[in-house]
Amino acid sequence: MVYFIGAGPGDVDLITIKGRDILTKADIVIYAGSLVAKEHLTFCKKDVISYNSASMNLDEVIEVIKKNENKIIVRLHTGDPSIYGAIKEQMDELDRLNIDYKVIPGVSSFTAAAAAINKEFTLPSVTQTVILTRVEGRTPVPETENLEVLAKIGASMAIFLSISMIDKVVEKLKKGYGRNVPIAVVERATWEDERVITGTLDDISEKVKKAGIKKCAQILVGDFIDCSYEKSLLYDKSFTHMYRKGIE
Repeated sequence: MVYFIGAGPGDVDLITIKGRDILTKADIVIYAGSLVAKEHLTFCKKDVISYNSASMNLDEVIEVIKKNENKIIVRLHTGDPSIYGAIKEQMDELDRLNIDYKVIPGVSSFTAAAAAINKEFTLPSVTQTVILTRVEGRTPVPETENLEVLAKIGASMAIFLSISMIDKVVEKLKKGYGRNVPIAVVERATWEDERVITGTLDDISEKVKKAGIKKCAQILVGDFIDCSYEKSLLYDKSFTHMYRKGIE
């Protein structure tokens, strides 16, 4: 059995209990060494065999799995493997080889980044939508999902894999929003060297360049970062629901 496990955004304790439990039983661990803390391996058996996939291609990863298909194999991904995890292509290969697998979700860097700035993506009267996206680089983005188009919606946004193109990101966001909006950059969320930079579309590029942030950073943008909002009905004392009668 192969387990695709989300290791979380950085802090080794942000892996799920289920994920760590499986990790302790693994015979083989293939981990994304450029993004996953190596400390995860300290929870493994002493005789575990580990592979750093940072230097491996898809064929090499699948070959390791093929050679060990009768063992417990953990494919340890950063954050949550369903978001920019490139697991679909791996699962398709395992389907072709009739090798069973399961996906264990994890904490994504976009939620870790929101936690780092103590903000909530979804606020009444502001937005009830979160857009997860990236700007086009070597990997293209469908024209209908161009950052400028998405920004016109006005929803909260978490932009992955784009910090090295901060000028391009800001240019597109300005065109889409049509106004200056709050923005935050969270580098290495939950790691010991986490850094947070806040600003607006007018000044964030300069701040990011001055800080020398070029990779491993989430870009959060939208009014949710700094705005007035209406309180939720959920805890309103006058609101009645199936578990509580409101006070009139």
